[in-house]
Amino acid sequence: MYFVKEVLEQSKVLKKKWEDSVRKMVGKTPDQKPRWSTVSDLEIRRLYTPEDIKDMDFENDISYPGEFPFLRGNQATGYRGKYWTLRMFSGMGSAADTNKRWRMLINSGQTGLSTAFDYPTLMGYDTDDPKARGECGKCGVAIDTLEDFLQLMDGIPMDKVTTSMTINPPASVLWAMYCAAADLRGIPLARIGGTIQNDMLKEFIAQKTFMCPPGPSVKLICDTVEFGASHVPLWNTISISGYHIREAGATAVQELAFTIRDGMEYVENVIAQKGLNIDDFAPRLSFFFNSHIDFFEEIAKLRAARRIWAKLMRDRYNAKNPRSLWMRYHTQTAGCSLTAQQPYNNVVRTAIEALAAVLGGTQSLHTNSLDEVLCLPSDHAVEIALRTQQIIAEESGVANTIDPLAGSYFVETLTNEIEEKTWEYIHKIDDMGGMIAAIDRGFPQLEIADSAYRFQKQIDAGEKIMVGMNKYVNDDVQKIPLLDIDDSVEQEQIKRLNGVRRRRDNRAVTKSLNDLKNTCKNGKNVMPCCIEAVKNYASVQEICDVYRDVYGEYHDPGLF
Repeated sequence: MYFVKEVLEQSKVLKKKWEDSVRKMVGKTPDQKPRWSTVSDLEIRRLYTPEDIKDMDFENDISYPGEFPFLRGNQATGYRGKYWTLRMFSGMGSAADTNKRWRMLINSGQTGLSTAFDYPTLMGYDTDDPKARGECGKCGVAIDTLEDFLQLMDGIPMDKVTTSMTINPPASVLWAMYCAAADLRGIPLARIGGTIQNDMLKEFIAQKTFMCPPGPSVKLICDTVEFGASHVPLWNTISISGYHIREAGATAVQELAFTIRDGMEYVENVIAQKGLNIDDFAPRLSFFFNSHIDFFEEIAKLRAARRIWAKLMRDRYNAKNPRSLWMRYHTQTAGCSLTAQQPYNNVVRTAIEALAAVLGGTQSLHTNSLDEVLCLPSDHAVEIALRTQQIIAEESGVANTIDPLAGSYFVETLTNEIEEKTWEYIHKIDDMGGMIAAIDRGFPQLEIADSAYRFQKQIDAGEKIMVGMNKYVNDDVQKIPLLDIDDSVEQEQIKRLNGVRRRRDNRAVTKSLNDLKNTCKNGKNVMPCCIEAVKNYASVQEICDVYRDVYGEYHDPGLF
């Protein structure tokens, strides 16, 4: 204690001397900006000193890796025991096309799979539905029936490689296909691992892929959590996602606050609806964050996230299992930071953002490709993005020690500030009655819209810089090859879907869909019926139409 007091006294003396020097320097050479701030517009001071963290308690606020409050990571040995999972997000065209890309990535050193689905699949429609036409395979892989899914997983060791699926309204259907595919291969459900995004609250807030209203949507999510806890113990049945909230224009604080409050809403609903103990399912909850271009803000955000979640799990929900206190998360570099102008600059942006994610302690990482702002990533661009992670892991030295920025006056102060502002949002949403009530009032939506507007004004005024877009602009056009999904993919997919409809036992399909409808009406868990339906080759839309029929359809009140 004497040492800390002595350091603070020395700091005050030295700081005064330094401030005198600053005044003289600024008198001759004024600062380049009148105000310095993060991408999220948190004001940044010129310098941080021991005085800024004088009230911090090492044991309760920072501690050691693998120890409460897990600020420094969940694992006691950090990346020395194992690097983060290199999990590139990929999906394109047909199931065969995506399977080919997956095999290329695995051969290039990727350690986990991540699935992008096309828009019809994301919305719960089959390829031949009029609403789906022209979209087949354009933004991800097209999946209509279990036949497509089996082709997607061809040659993939489902009991050895974890697979993430970015799917929300039809999450139960696609997960049912994964379970059915494993069962048909003779792999016990207890041995498959992966993640379904399955986060509808963030859809209502930001991404806007809708199917059913909030209440039934959360009920379906609770069904997957309950089924996973009983039958698929290695699966993360929700990936509570801040990524899309940030892409919609949220600040770092808003991303963290709204994501964590979504997670709290799921926890409370699972306990209320299913009667599960918090420790029965909390260890399999996972999160998904954005890693934006502001290097230190992102590191501080990710460190604060773990500390907040650990406090919530222990103090609010009385979790006893230490693993329930872990915030486990995947990170993706910021798509909204990429520019179509001078696209090769995106390689540098992605590297900075990936490094921030690693220094923040991510467990899993996707690095965006330089061409993603223009098209689906090419093999060449994807390989560069994957190599970016491998260079950080194998060459940079940042994995040599755990949480190397801990103790930095700036990083610790910024971490504390982000946590404090996050708690303010959480308490405000609590006062509204929870996140569903807040969404009904449009609160998070309006907060994000305001932040997006402020940031765009700063870009337009040149207060925030995007190199090549509003500064250092030139007329040179950097041509890069664009990956295009040919329209013939849609015709082949429709032909494939019609072939399944002819060959399957349509009586069995009708029975399984009726069983599912009765299960929905009776409020029981849909997963067993869903798995049976996909095994009978019911399509994604046929199952989702049951949900729409029983639960109704949701339309954004801001649009209709």
